Amino acid sequence: MVESVDITEIKRPSGWSPVRRELDVRSFGINAWSGDEGANLVGEHDETNSGQEELYLVLAGSARFTVDGEELDAGPGRIVFVRKPESKRAAVATSDGTTLLSVGAKPGEAFEPRVWEVNAEVFALFAEDKVVEAKQMVTDALTRFDDRAALTYNLACCEARLGETEEAIEHLGAALELRPSLAELAREDSDLDAIREDTRFEELVAVAAQPVTTDRI
Repeated sequence: MVESVDITEIKRPSGWSPVRRELDVRSFGINAWSGDEGANLVGEHDETNSGQEELYLVLAGSARFTVDGEELDAGPGRIVFVRKPESKRAAVATSDGTTLLSVGAKPGEAFEPRVWEVNAEVFALFAEDKVVEAKQMVTDALTRFDDRAALTYNLACCEARLGETEEAIEHLGAALELRPSLAELAREDSDLDAIREDTRFEELVAVAAQPVTTDRI
């Protein structure tokens, strides 16, 4: 059976077209990103944690890529390949109607879907105030991914917005234990406003923000 999908029909308000999820591609990551001039199509990041190589193809419009400080302007048909996972990369649309296709996988290993895909959908649901649906999505995903820090944090955000204070505090604490660096985000995150005045909130954030020291012999 041939499966087909139109990038424009699955595009989210953020400009992300979740191709891999829509077609259930299991051997590599593949997504599309669209936007007008000035839009951040690829936020600056590296793939150190995933170990993935990434290839970008400009389907329409034009974009300026920045890879480890080096800039490259690319138009339709131009491929940009980032081999090193540790390389910092980003891309900005330089004309209206720009669309990029991105493909990624780790050499020599079976592909595993990354948790960021779920979190991106959750953020979209937050923007539409569909918090109950977002909570269900996060809850379902917690059993499918080993990387649970961001998911647990987003679950706390859902619960805070739904007035589920005790659950929100519990899951925020669990998220900060898994990834203490989330404490900085928590301090300013409006999704957690409902629990910000709870004394336990400041205690959790303060503890997570403390630097970890080790004794040298």
